[in-house]
Amino acid sequence: MSAVITPIKALKDNYVWLVQDGAEACVVIDPGEAAPVEEALSGQALTAILLTHHHADHIGGAEALQQRYQVPVYGPKDIAVVDHPLVGGESVQLGELSLRVLATPGHTLDHLVYVLEGDKPALFSGDTLFSAGSGRLFEGTAEQLFKSLRQFDGLADSTLVCPGHEYTEGNLAFVASLGNETEALRVRTQDVKVLRAEGLPSVPVPLGVERKVNPFLMAGSGEELARLRALKDQF
Repeated sequence: MSAVITPIKALKDNYVWLVQDGAEACVVIDPGEAAPVEEALSGQALTAILLTHHHADHIGGAEALQQRYQVPVYGPKDIAVVDHPLVGGESVQLGELSLRVLATPGHTLDHLVYVLEGDKPALFSGDTLFSAGSGRLFEGTAEQLFKSLRQFDGLADSTLVCPGHEYTEGNLAFVASLGNETEALRVRTQDVKVLRAEGLPSVPVPLGVERKVNPFLMAGSGEELARLRALKDQF
């Protein structure tokens, strides 16, 4: 059975990702606040919490959810609520959900992402990769982020990118400002415009789409990524 992946709106523009296997497992990733998660669960039991990095808007609801549901919390070892610390290179099995853990420094030094494997693959990218964008370099370097993004090169085009924020419209505007508008960019921009006008999330989005529109994924070096990141920071 394919996993069911649902974005839950939280805070101003965050997404908490709810992942269910239809049988045993019900997992949330990056609960920035607890109330929207509890509402989405509608009485269903929670199995585990996964965290990508230590910023408050990604972990703010984790402790309350952990206490209410008495579930394990996986994530970087520097987060107090984490009782199953990860560093990257591990696999986490929760019911029928199999998640591969990748260390992706750049946005923060301890950042992790989770790759859901199986017939419906997904990449829970936190603040490392957004649709048409990347995370700011708060702690790491452009070279680190470049190497982190290269870890996604082997993932299938069908992999659903599930980032931590709804930043897509602004990111696409930045991409357009670079002056190399393509048919893929035009189509994605129009699709997102329709989705957002209807109040719907612009993500998940197939990685194959991102590979055609996201300049950070297409950057050929850490130096090029640094140039793009500096332009985006001033956009």
